[in-house]
Amino acid sequence: MIRIVLADDETMVRAGMRAILAADPGIDVVGEAADGAEAVALVAEHRPDIALLDVQMPGTGGLEATAAITAHHPGTAVVILTTFSEDAYIARALSSGASGFVLKTGDPRDLVAGLHAVAAGGACLSPEVAHRLITELAGSGTGGRMSRGALARERTARLSDRERGVLALIGEGLSNEEIARRLGIVPGTVKVHVGSILAKLDVRNRVQAAILAYEAGLVAGGPFSAAE
Repeated sequence: MIRIVLADDETMVRAGMRAILAADPGIDVVGEAADGAEAVALVAEHRPDIALLDVQMPGTGGLEATAAITAHHPGTAVVILTTFSEDAYIARALSSGASGFVLKTGDPRDLVAGLHAVAAGGACLSPEVAHRLITELAGSGTGGRMSRGALARERTARLSDRERGVLALIGEGLSNEEIARRLGIVPGTVKVHVGSILAKLDVRNRVQAAILAYEAGLVAGGPFSAAE
């Protein structure tokens, strides 16, 4: 059972999310909050598997709540609810350690699938969000898109061929079990590879690794998949 704390300041949005999640017998919403401070308190009380947070809330917002949860409750993953107009917030949430990003306007099935992926140790990053996030990051860099791609390729060159293959599958959002099936190895071996990848790339979590995979052109169909 995946235990979730849900936070959104809009009552109707929260009710809609709750209804979507309640339809999945493997998900249990253990607490609801209207702001980030309340969400952090509920996480401390219930120790859920995932905190599903709106990125913008009055008072303590989703970004501040993400930083607090990842710092003080590392056993709880944070998934951010966002819209296409909030790219800069996505980049900041990523740096705070968020494990996934879900579009409010997306398919409810993608939300549920994403939460299951995060609970299984994977990443929740739709191609649409990844593309816009990378565009935002590229625009804020000193050298633009091309230098970010080159830097990512330089960083991923530290990895072994097997690790680069695992990183590409992380970029697709696969869990350890799914990667193991894809590569014909056991999940324990995948876990070792993932730990090595995060350490060599000096990233906090799988979503940050996934972004590097996109930037390095390792993910088929990603915005950097062609040589630059």
